[in-house]
Amino acid sequence: MNLFRCLLLFALCVAGCKRAPAPAEKPPELPPAPSVATAPAAPDPSETALQQAATLKGEGKLAEARDALQSLAAAPGAADPVLAMLGELNAKIVFTGAAAPEKRDHTIVAGDTLGKLAKQFNTTIELIKKANGLSSDMIRLGDRLRIYQGQFAVEINKSANTLTVTDHGKFFKRYRVGSGQYNRTPAGEFKIMTRIERPPWFHPDGRTIPFGDPDNILGTHWLGLDVTRYGIHGTWETNSIGKQSSAGCVRLLNDDVAELYLLLPIGTPVTIRD
Repeated sequence: MNLFRCLLLFALCVAGCKRAPAPAEKPPELPPAPSVATAPAAPDPSETALQQAATLKGEGKLAEARDALQSLAAAPGAADPVLAMLGELNAKIVFTGAAAPEKRDHTIVAGDTLGKLAKQFNTTIELIKKANGLSSDMIRLGDRLRIYQGQFAVEINKSANTLTVTDHGKFFKRYRVGSGQYNRTPAGEFKIMTRIERPPWFHPDGRTIPFGDPDNILGTHWLGLDVTRYGIHGTWETNSIGKQSSAGCVRLLNDDVAELYLLLPIGTPVTIRD
């Protein structure tokens, strides 16, 4: 028994004297990855120009606001908001007495008539009257008129159904149009040869449909081209705009064709493209 006890005590001593396992070593910590500075996004030139133009417009500086957008409008694929604001500014400049480099201040002298002045300045009687707040064709010696001296041209794109007006080669305003079904609108180079407010419609069957008759499809204004039976006119069928929907003419909303009637004198060049 004494021997057995001695062996048991020896075994317990040996077990208690064994080294406890060393704790697992932590892997060395890696240095933090260097931070990469993200460059701020470059400002959108269209947004910058639009903000600048809006500020100038609010200050009444319409010509300066227009000039802030012209270079962007001339670039291919110009943004629609830029073209829309530029068109709005151009219309406001032309249809009001706002100052602009294209305007001439003229003092009425003996022999002047609105018709003569319109030819002299390559504009329309209607535009002179609207911009100067005239309610009639009567003018008096010594009166001062501010007259816009434009050089307008029109380009119609049948595929896009758009009509773009330029002035002195620069973008002026864009309108949505309806063109001829089955590509009936002729392509080529034309000129405006007639201007009629409240136009009658000469029906293909020989009847003359007066303005105001529900069967008259020409809207409020007609700008006839130097090609028989074709022109630019208004419409009451608003859902036909943006489509190939007419018998061959180019149609606009009545408010839009009324603007063109004010702007475009006889002889204005019109280019129609497929």
